[in-house]
Amino acid sequence: MTRIIKLRHGLDINLAGKAETVKRSCSGGKVFSLMPCCFEGVKPKVVVKEGDRVKAGDALFVNKDFPEVGFASPVSGRVSMVERGERRKVLGIRVEADEQQEYADFGVKDVSAMDGAAVKAALLEAGLFGYINQLPYAVSTNPQTEPKAIFVSALRDMPLAGDFEFELQGNEKDFQTGLTALSKIAKTYLGIGEKQISQALRQAKDVETVEFRGKCPAGNVGVQVNHISPVNKGEVVWTVEPAAVIFFGRRLNTGRVDLRRTVAVCGSEVKWPAYVDMTVGQQLSTVLDGMTGYGVKVRVIDGNPLTGRVASGDGFLGAHTSEVTVIPEGDDADEMLGWIMPRFGQFSTSRSYFSWLLGKKEYSLDARVKGGERHIIMSGEYDRVLPMDIYGEYLVKAIIAGDIDKMEQLGIYEVSPEDFALAEFVDSSKLELQRIVREGLDMMRKENG
Repeated sequence: MTRIIKLRHGLDINLAGKAETVKRSCSGGKVFSLMPCCFEGVKPKVVVKEGDRVKAGDALFVNKDFPEVGFASPVSGRVSMVERGERRKVLGIRVEADEQQEYADFGVKDVSAMDGAAVKAALLEAGLFGYINQLPYAVSTNPQTEPKAIFVSALRDMPLAGDFEFELQGNEKDFQTGLTALSKIAKTYLGIGEKQISQALRQAKDVETVEFRGKCPAGNVGVQVNHISPVNKGEVVWTVEPAAVIFFGRRLNTGRVDLRRTVAVCGSEVKWPAYVDMTVGQQLSTVLDGMTGYGVKVRVIDGNPLTGRVASGDGFLGAHTSEVTVIPEGDDADEMLGWIMPRFGQFSTSRSYFSWLLGKKEYSLDARVKGGERHIIMSGEYDRVLPMDIYGEYLVKAIIAGDIDKMEQLGIYEVSPEDFALAEFVDSSKLELQRIVREGLDMMRKENG
């Protein structure tokens, strides 16, 4: 029987431009880029040179601290550029894709006959192990960690988030293979939502399925870990994005690395919000050209509006991205009388605007912060949208103060930056909470070696 957990806190933000459950075609693109910044905590060491030829599945870079953890090229072709930024930081490795794709052959595996060590070895060999993250620290994990449990959340409930049930269609076999493989390493939990009815989720084998009922961020894997098996000091849990589970299953079932995924192209500035099939590292322009452009200045986001990264039209799809969002930038907005107007078209968590009278209206929000940074207001705002057994405001204050002991006592090992995305949205102090939490996690990771 599926366990049910009900959450009381949270906030659903109803934004205009949600992708319709139809697929549109797009050009595959010629240039792909695998970006190390998508793998938090990894120190990249490039193992290819410009001009080298690679197959799909060959490593483009490895983790300098754990060289056995490589990161596979999404396509075959010629390495055209190792893009670097300040202090020679690796920003991406670009590959000009072949017309006819070649795949490194890692051999088909019978997952039922494998043990945990064999699963780890298969993922390491194919350059896919780095897609597994861990708590504490919310970073890409390494093979030396021994997780007490593995968590997969198939519930995406951030604003404009892609529907994983739609992405799962046609990939059910690979998804189940990936779940079975993870269960060989440690006890695996699959988090689903109340409205998800797919048999591949409801009747998944070799895992414990847990249904979460409540508002966003019920789908955050950190929230689910907090309610099922909280992380204490010295413990580690692994977290895996559901699309990565499909990647793992494809590798075992076909012997190839296939990083294709279904992505939602959404937002109020998208003419035809829909789903497209893309490959990790694909140029965003291949899907945005012709689907956007209403004559306003826009912000392109690699991800959802709350946790995604600002990108550009000629940017590339991130390794963990399930949606590409386009919203108005808003820096050219000219509102008569500013905040004093009743604002029926603006979303508010309080009743400061009259928009609360309009029920479940869809809002076309822009990227403005609408206020300046100021001292923390201890008003309980974070607690209303943070369904975790932690004191969010006190934890943020401890991070800003650099108080290691307080951070430990207040549960920093259990959180990731995305858990504070909604708190950042409603914060009257206009603090960059996700950045602050990331800095706190990096501080604890450095402190603990």
